[in-house]
Amino acid sequence: MSTEQRVAQCLQAPEFRDGVAYACEFEEEEVFSLFLPIVVKWFKERYGSLTPPQRMAMPYIKMGYNVLISSPTGTGKTLAAFLPIIDDLIRYALKGELKDQIYVVYVSPLRALNNDMKKNLIQPLQELSEYIKRELGAEIDIRVAVRTSDTLPHEKAKMLRNPPHILITTPESLALALNAPRFREKLTTVRWVIVDEVHELASNKRGSHLSISLERLVDLVGQDFQRIGLSATIAPLEDVARFLGGYRDDSSPRPVVIVDARFSKPIDIRVIVPRLDLVYTPASTLNEAIYDELAKLVLQHRTTLVFTNTRSATERVVYKLKKILSENGVLDADEIEAHHSSLSRDVRLEVEDKLKKGLLRVVVSSTSLELGIDIGYIDLVVLLSSPKSVTRLLQRVGRAGHNAYTPSKGVLIVIDRDDLVECTVLAKLALQRKIDRVKIPRKPLDILAQHIVGMSLEKPRTLKEIMSIVRRSYSYHDISEEELMSVIKYLSGKYPGLEDYNVYAKIRFDEALGVVSRKRGARMIYQLNVGAIPDEAKVPVVAIIDGKRKYIGDLEEGFVEILAPGDIFVLGGKTYRALAIHPTHVVVEPAEGERPTVPSWFSEMLPLAYDSALEVGKFRRVVAGLINAMPREQVIEWLMKEYNIERHAAEYIYEYIYEQVAYTGMPVPSDNFILVEIWHDPEKGSTNVIFHALFGRRVNDVLARAYAYVFAQHLKESVKITVTDNGFMLTFSRPVSSTEVKKLIHEVSSSNVEEIVRKAIRRTELFKKRFRHCAERAFLLLRRYKGVDVSIAKRQINAEKLIQILEQYEKFPIIEETYREILEDFMDLTHAKEVLQRIERNEISIGIIVNEIAPSPFAHNIIAYGYSDVVLMEDKRKLIAKFYDMVKKVLEEKARIEKEHVVLVKEARQEIPNTV
Repeated sequence: MSTEQRVAQCLQAPEFRDGVAYACEFEEEEVFSLFLPIVVKWFKERYGSLTPPQRMAMPYIKMGYNVLISSPTGTGKTLAAFLPIIDDLIRYALKGELKDQIYVVYVSPLRALNNDMKKNLIQPLQELSEYIKRELGAEIDIRVAVRTSDTLPHEKAKMLRNPPHILITTPESLALALNAPRFREKLTTVRWVIVDEVHELASNKRGSHLSISLERLVDLVGQDFQRIGLSATIAPLEDVARFLGGYRDDSSPRPVVIVDARFSKPIDIRVIVPRLDLVYTPASTLNEAIYDELAKLVLQHRTTLVFTNTRSATERVVYKLKKILSENGVLDADEIEAHHSSLSRDVRLEVEDKLKKGLLRVVVSSTSLELGIDIGYIDLVVLLSSPKSVTRLLQRVGRAGHNAYTPSKGVLIVIDRDDLVECTVLAKLALQRKIDRVKIPRKPLDILAQHIVGMSLEKPRTLKEIMSIVRRSYSYHDISEEELMSVIKYLSGKYPGLEDYNVYAKIRFDEALGVVSRKRGARMIYQLNVGAIPDEAKVPVVAIIDGKRKYIGDLEEGFVEILAPGDIFVLGGKTYRALAIHPTHVVVEPAEGERPTVPSWFSEMLPLAYDSALEVGKFRRVVAGLINAMPREQVIEWLMKEYNIERHAAEYIYEYIYEQVAYTGMPVPSDNFILVEIWHDPEKGSTNVIFHALFGRRVNDVLARAYAYVFAQHLKESVKITVTDNGFMLTFSRPVSSTEVKKLIHEVSSSNVEEIVRKAIRRTELFKKRFRHCAERAFLLLRRYKGVDVSIAKRQINAEKLIQILEQYEKFPIIEETYREILEDFMDLTHAKEVLQRIERNEISIGIIVNEIAPSPFAHNIIAYGYSDVVLMEDKRKLIAKFYDMVKKVLEEKARIEKEHVVLVKEARQEIPNTV
């Protein structure tokens, strides 16, 4: 087939299946033939050559296809999206056909990314403008403007008089623009919409919000526009493409061409573990070894980006690095900076600017630098501890390497044996390109409520019109008429008694005509309260000491929502027991010497992805099988070769898995075996039932609450829950037998787990806080009213009153959405049901053991989970070392008995006379 035929075939007839097709990669000159010669000349002088994503994407964009581009940072995907459009705008300008209207809307989840994009767009446009003036003697002026909540009123007024050709905005500001009486008319001319960081938006309610905004924009424009999505490494691409494209009125998906360039950039990932005993080494010594390793890596590279998993850890690492590197005179303290979401915007922008200018040697971040802000040259990414998913690992490491061809270099530094196993598996999966699947929220009713109010402000609409617009969105394609009507019924004030609680109608609904229209006052409510991001508060903590109340500090609201009375946690290096949790404050008492049950950074902590968790379980199973079948040295060599780890790391993994199997006499907990371990704690007098269930924290949260609820109902006592990625623990104040455990485990099934967990979470702080968030999004509670901010404390009090009223109504939409958000977005009910179905089909087996002396090695980190505070890290390590001593004694005794048995067998054989 000739090149011309191949181009024609690829461009004119990509093979679409269920609305998606994969892009071909074209030769450079084939791509350039589609552009103006002047644009090609500028590009070659400025950039040299096209990157793989550009060679794949640009022809399809030029031909008008919807396109999703998935590729790592630094591979030129932004230019791949913009250059074909800029080429078209230049053609209009040269023909004198470029009108004063908006042609392009670029949507990004980050305001900082928007300012960044404006800078990155303006420079090429200025260069092209000067180039065209010099070469062709023609004047062109393609205007770019940013419209976000930071945009000043006079700038917005200027946009009305002289609209930009390219409008840069956020999902929230686009929703506001659709209802801005004068500005919305400027959007009727839109031909292209570019959605950046699709991977970030698709996985949460901001993406659901944007998906309906885009369908409302189609309604405003009067026809489909071309959609281009830019995403970092993500899977499954087909689902993300459908999310970007949405559906036509006939329910068929809009065709989207997928540019799969996720692995176009080489990567190099290594796992580093300190050469110290990971059990007995004191925390201070281990930390010093980790910081020494980190300092060494920083000095070996020009600019290093370090990722931690929490904001507090970010500050701690920066402090330590400054102490080690600047006090020794090796680096200037100003060359080491922190970057996280708790810092002010000005500080973050200053750090980003210093990075771009090459003034920093190291920057430490939690999650804030994962998104595609231009931060200049990074030649090494270091991750302190597991990133908890292959996707996140690839996104973080992808920040290294200053162009499409420089390898992205990453190092994982591990802190304990579970972390070592997890990181070893994730690094291998990243190199094998096995990516975790993104979960796209389906039918969030609170977001739908916002948009119904927004649509009612535009003009009177029939239910059929609203349903047509909403169902075109991927997120709401399966919404039923009953679900839509429940939201309209709430918004139109059809639930009696709510006005007594200041909940008034936001729309008019004529039931006879089936028409929704505007209600007076709704426009201000919409403008002041639109958006999907909830307000988070600090909650004061009051301790009762010697009968007196004393304020001792604040907790993040995200942490308070997982607290329950009786939980023990750390604040300011001291342990406290939660006594009562009120809407405005938490009451505690000192609990000196008690083991914490909830880590202080739980709310920030990233959960292990379900797909990655299954792979870690499979790794455990495979290694245990090799240990059983091969000599120790061969297993260690296999680990070193297959997983590219150092000898001492392979030895640590071997010993950890070997000790677990030898100690329990059971198969290793894995992807197809759950070990339930009953351990009586003689010091506390409590019984701990430890489920070694390696399915990630979001799945384990569902299972833990379901089993805890069933146990509590049968045993008539409260149950404490500890949830981790590798399992969960139920703690009882009295002895629990293996017979009871076995019987009660079978009480939870895939068919009843949702009903059980709904009951279990109803009275929790989690439900109260999440209801407030959903109520705010649905305008049931107003964050701002008549220009005045309503305090979060007042909103929380009102939320708790409303819950009691709304529960009398069957399936009130915002109550239902609260359950859906907790079970599907915060937890993972879908995969929890999958685990239970696999148990029911005997694909996962369950074993129960009772350990009288000490918990098994895999249980140690689950029991010590609460010791997260740096002050208590030494206590955590002492506890684990104590357990490990007990395990070793048991193993030594088993080895001694086995040795004696072998000797006795040999002696017995010698005494048996030879017979023929």
